[in-house]
Amino acid sequence: LILSDAAATRSPADREPRSTAADRERAASALGSSGYRAICLDHREVEATLADARWLRRRRNRLPVIAVVDTAEVARASELFACGVQEIVVRDASTDASLRARVDELFRRREPAPPLQAASSIVARSPSMRACLDLVRKAQASDATVLLLGETGTGKEVIARALHEGGRRARGPFVAINCAAFPETLLESELFGHDRGAFTGASRARPGHFVAANSGTLFLDEIGETSLGFQVKLLRALQEGVVRALGASRETPVDVRIVAATNRDLAHEVDCSRFRRDLYFRLNVFPIALPPLRSRTEDIVPLVLQFLASSPDAAGLRQVAADARRLLETYPWPGNVRELENEVARIVTHAEGGSEITARMLSPQLRGVAPGLPRDVQSETLRDAVARFESWYLSRSLERNANRRLVTARELGITRECLYKKLRRYGLQ
Repeated sequence: LILSDAAATRSPADREPRSTAADRERAASALGSSGYRAICLDHREVEATLADARWLRRRRNRLPVIAVVDTAEVARASELFACGVQEIVVRDASTDASLRARVDELFRRREPAPPLQAASSIVARSPSMRACLDLVRKAQASDATVLLLGETGTGKEVIARALHEGGRRARGPFVAINCAAFPETLLESELFGHDRGAFTGASRARPGHFVAANSGTLFLDEIGETSLGFQVKLLRALQEGVVRALGASRETPVDVRIVAATNRDLAHEVDCSRFRRDLYFRLNVFPIALPPLRSRTEDIVPLVLQFLASSPDAAGLRQVAADARRLLETYPWPGNVRELENEVARIVTHAEGGSEITARMLSPQLRGVAPGLPRDVQSETLRDAVARFESWYLSRSLERNANRRLVTARELGITRECLYKKLRRYGLQ
């Protein structure tokens, strides 16, 4: 259905016998009586297009909306997207073909996705996690940008994959990047790509993660760790739907769904001028807060059993003894699910037969042993004692610095890369 003012019944409306409505009353009547694949807004003035997009949103329209605009109006793309427009076609000689291609692409995305395996495998017996998955299922039904909030190790990438695999873009690629793992210039290259000769060592052109994720989902982990300068470039890519590789003279259009994640309070970061307000609003369309493991007591033992079942080295370990269950459920788990997974991996590695995990098989910190002074110095090697203390000290340092990695690294007198290596080693990332 094409909703067009009298002076704008141009290109697509004139060349094919599609249904055209000159005003909202006729459009409402047409939408109520016939089935359409999409709605096209083709007005002379972009303000009229914005007004009709808002009207369709108020009517809880479920069809994809395409806006036909002049070249000069492309700069208003962010406003159109905010009003519910999903695709923009620039008015020129090829408008009709472009419109048909966009409709076909939007229709393909709306085909039912294959049954979601990832969501059904997520342990959610606790009320807090069930509430989280309810939001995930709602987010799967749209292409809205999702912002995942939660402490380190709560499973944000698992949720991001579930959003992708259960959404309209499940047949497209899922591409993930940890924004904190790269210096600013290298992060730009990773996300936007680079041309040959763009910098020293760039011997060949390389497409970035935005292009790699085209028609799929791009997961931006630890978005709160990026610099203000980088945030400007990211915001433009999100607003305009185009990226420019380093050293390139042309921009490349991209069509990706963004799922971002952070362990920071981004609203507070905005107030402290450490995160751009406009980018925050662009990302915070559909926020989902992941609960820490300490508030998911009912999920801890089921998670342990899930990790055991997926481990090829678990042998006969299939149960958790009562004494171990009590310790597992009372430990605060500063590293959350990732720390629990690493604990299970350690248990499996050191297991000496038997079918259940007992209290004596757990790490000293779970058994209540002081991290710096083991009860029995003969009970573990020096390497294990040092590793245990280092894990505890890193965890407390991160907690003291509100998970600010760069600040923590400086305080500890190590590089950020060294800190990340240690966090990965101890399951604290």
